[in-house]
Amino acid sequence: MKNKILITGATGFVGSHLVQMVLAQNREVVCPIRSGNSSSDSTTPVVGNIDRNTEWQAHLSNVHTVIHCAARVHVMHDTEADPLAAFREVNLHGTLRLAEQAAAAGVSQFIYLSSVKVNGEMTESEQAFTENDAPQASDPYGISKQEAEAALMELGQRTGMAITIIRPPLVYGKGVAANFLSLLIWVKKQIPLPLASINNQRSFVFVKNLTDFILHCVQNPQAYNQVFLISDGQDLSTTELLREAAKALEVPSRLLPFPAGLISFAAKLTGKKNIADRLCQSLRVDSSKARQRMQWTPPYSVQQGLRESAANLASQDNNKK
Repeated sequence: MKNKILITGATGFVGSHLVQMVLAQNREVVCPIRSGNSSSDSTTPVVGNIDRNTEWQAHLSNVHTVIHCAARVHVMHDTEADPLAAFREVNLHGTLRLAEQAAAAGVSQFIYLSSVKVNGEMTESEQAFTENDAPQASDPYGISKQEAEAALMELGQRTGMAITIIRPPLVYGKGVAANFLSLLIWVKKQIPLPLASINNQRSFVFVKNLTDFILHCVQNPQAYNQVFLISDGQDLSTTELLREAAKALEVPSRLLPFPAGLISFAAKLTGKKNIADRLCQSLRVDSSKARQRMQWTPPYSVQQGLRESAANLASQDNNKK
């Protein structure tokens, strides 16, 4: 009887949280990593780079579910000569290689961590993306994820392996990096920010809510051959997010009123349009399908997620002293 879960990306942000939750539930898990290092257990399987040539067969024995979190992630300033080809090699061809070998090994379910970028980059304030919307990926990362989703669904139909696709928006929590971490640091340092008048709406998902939903889908027939948008269920403006972050960090909120239009104009002049769009534009997802079809409720609130993120930031600061 197959009794294992294989998780890729186990050393990454989402993957590491997912592994902790799987182990807490006393499930058997195998976590192949790309390369060994001095901190890796000698028994940890190493697969090397994830691409169209990766060999997975040796790690798929007795696996009933693959949860594929590993990916070439979105970056603001990509240095690749051909970013789309680089994203496709890992996110499309590497994913399909794993899925094909999983199906051949008799894996019954393949859970793919995709991205809201498959839906698009922004929504109108009163609108929200749904799973029924036509994909509108526009950057190389989103395009590679969209193509991988389509290839997986075709493979599932051809082989009978159940496919579950999960598209999260921005994920935050302990270990978060990039722009979200920068926001927390700015707030913690009490740097005055001209963001008191942003009336957008954005969806987020706390990493423990995301991992809880992923495991809710494991071997659940209601999740087979389905796409899910997932969020905490409480959309926030950038202004609201920063104020909630200040509460979590137990510091004053240093926000100054400044028209969003002027922020966007200034950002264009300084080559920071992408950052301004994330601060000023809306990006909402409708996660009602995940809640209703899967009978799932996020176990943590936004406030709980931000408090944990804040506590981790404080812990990092203490370790540096």
